[in-house]
Amino acid sequence: MSGASVLYDVPGPKAKARNRVYSVIGALAVLGLIAFAFLRLDAKGQLDPEVWRIFNYAGVRTSIRDGVLTTLQVFAVAAVLSLALGLLLTVARLSDHKPVRWLATGFIELFRAVPLLITIYALWVILLTNRDALGLTGSQPQFWALVAGLTVYNGSVQAEVLRAGINAVPKGQKEAAYALGLSKTQVMTTVLIPQAVRAMLPTIISQLVVTLKDTSLGYIITFEELLYTARLMSTNIIVNGNDTYIPVIIVIGSIYVAMCLALSALATWIERRGRRARTGIRVGAAAEPVAAADAAESAEAPAGTKD
Repeated sequence: MSGASVLYDVPGPKAKARNRVYSVIGALAVLGLIAFAFLRLDAKGQLDPEVWRIFNYAGVRTSIRDGVLTTLQVFAVAAVLSLALGLLLTVARLSDHKPVRWLATGFIELFRAVPLLITIYALWVILLTNRDALGLTGSQPQFWALVAGLTVYNGSVQAEVLRAGINAVPKGQKEAAYALGLSKTQVMTTVLIPQAVRAMLPTIISQLVVTLKDTSLGYIITFEELLYTARLMSTNIIVNGNDTYIPVIIVIGSIYVAMCLALSALATWIERRGRRARTGIRVGAAAEPVAAADAAESAEAPAGTKD
């Protein structure tokens, strides 16, 4: 008996018919909700062509472009810093020195427990009140508060991901590396971390997608990223006496979805390249010298002799 049959009962004819009925009813219910939403939006004038023509204006397109570029800038800096911090915290938490290990554990647990929005707001207040001492001008306090908040939170999560990957590496590999005379630093950098990164790459990329989405929290501290730009547009642009919240939300949401899908596609491409690198080594070529030696030996053997 297979494991699947133990964990899952194959539905019979009646159950299959009942499941089909439930599927049809569920699909009709979803389509009904979508149709109801479209009818309500049309009644409110949100589907009028004039409302959607706002995206033909050069100023609107420029604002959206600047918001996308600002969001990607914050994400790029926060992603690099969070990965570096995560690696540092992972090494510290696996340290043999108890004070270092306790300090790293406390840091990770603290910033994983505190809501990210509170962290960003607290950092913004600190940077804003010490702007002159830190030499910050313009929107730099908002930028660095958002980057720092994303870094400490996502760096703590990435540290736990990397630690889980390192602990998943078979202990025999670490013991063999120590038996060869490698130091702990060499074992960590050449044996454990590369395998942990390769094994946990999908989870690492998934957390980077979370980092990209969390850049939208910058609107709380009036940082002009994509969501803050969308809020300004939907508030200031009025068409036929109606606001433009719905069109702006749909367009900006589509942009966020496209960026996250692009990052996920990049993760899939990297994973496939890594899989090809592991399986693309030819092993048949090693038998060619042996075959050539056997052929030469049989040619040199006297005629009529056999083994």
